[in-house]
Amino acid sequence: MTGVPASAAGGSGAKPVRGGKLGTAAVNQASLWNIANILTMVRLLLVPGFVLLLFHNGGYDPAWRSFAWAAFAIAMITDLFDGHLARTYNLVTDFGKIADPIADKAIMGAALVSLSILGDLPWWITGVIIARELGITLMRFWVIRHAVIPASRGGKLKTLAQGTAVGMYVLALTGPLATLRFWVMMVAVVLTVVTGLDYVRQAVVLRRKGLAAERAAAAERAAEAAEEA
Repeated sequence: MTGVPASAAGGSGAKPVRGGKLGTAAVNQASLWNIANILTMVRLLLVPGFVLLLFHNGGYDPAWRSFAWAAFAIAMITDLFDGHLARTYNLVTDFGKIADPIADKAIMGAALVSLSILGDLPWWITGVIIARELGITLMRFWVIRHAVIPASRGGKLKTLAQGTAVGMYVLALTGPLATLRFWVMMVAVVLTVVTGLDYVRQAVVLRRKGLAAERAAAAERAAEAAEEA
């Protein structure tokens, strides 16, 4: 993901990593049109394409659902690379910090809502996952001025479980695989709730520390001003 402050990604003037696949010009200047942002834009464009493919011919054509699965898979795969590229090659931008989490939630939300509309996925599952993702996105902006919560192993497992489960529901599976995808989705729901609660805990702690640091800095500046006076 690209939702990382520039200070954490080399924005303070540190030289970017050399020897990568990107050209020197792309590395030295994090313009809007860099590879990380382009991947994020591609993911955003895939959202309406995915929905159209999934609902084509009534939404139950195995061939068109396979095409929809391909679009969903590409979107999930690009999510693995854009953040890594942005952090490694100093390509973090304000656009990326805002658009990347939106793109992540858009493709997953579109898939969940579409599957529930088709009757393939219970609405309560869609509600739990979307509520968690929207809540965490808002909380990210709530604490971003103070710190960025690093990606955890649980969060990565949650993303993997969600992507796998939703991908299995997009495909027209039958028999044992159709049963298996339900249990994979249950694992995804549990991880979604558990990691969401942990994220809230970390966000509250970081915000409190950030506010305390700001108050301490303000008090120090006030003391220095009083001494100069």
